[in-house]
Amino acid sequence: MSTHRHFLIYKPFGYLSQFIYNLKRNKKLLGELHDFPEGIMAIGRLDEDSEGLLLLTTDGMMSEIVRSKKVEKEYYAQVDGLINQDAVEMLKQGVEIGFKGTRYTTLPCEAHIVKEKPNFPERGRKIRDERHGPTSWVSITVNEGKFRQVRKMTAAVGFPTLRLVRVRIGNTHLNDLQPGAVLEVNEFDV
Repeated sequence: MSTHRHFLIYKPFGYLSQFIYNLKRNKKLLGELHDFPEGIMAIGRLDEDSEGLLLLTTDGMMSEIVRSKKVEKEYYAQVDGLINQDAVEMLKQGVEIGFKGTRYTTLPCEAHIVKEKPNFPERGRKIRDERHGPTSWVSITVNEGKFRQVRKMTAAVGFPTLRLVRVRIGNTHLNDLQPGAVLEVNEFDV
């Protein structure tokens, strides 16, 4: 029986969460970060302009487990403006977002204001500076993953996301991985 291989990566801003892209050629793909084994797949996705923890595996069953509703995914979103507790309460209860042309109400989730600016590495492309008004950070933990869901959620409560970093999947944390870093692990702690 072949042994599966598992990796944690910090997907940098500007990369697609995939290995093959047949449209325009100028997209940055995960394979540029490391010499991954045959049959590797990303579990779930992060948008090109999102960053942070991404799990890669050669095990399709593991992919199913991690993508299930049982596994929490935590994101830190840097938002435009100073997010307040009212907005956070709305996020927690579920907000209405557009999804595939229809309205969808997100499931109740965990959310809180992040008081201290997280110590993430600078992003490849500057966000914008404080002259354009203040920004703040909020933690949102969901166990569903609709397309661009977290961005749509913060926009729905009046605080558009400027930067989005996934910091945790289950019990696996981004910790101090740096953008583009790849760490091979024996198994995922989800």
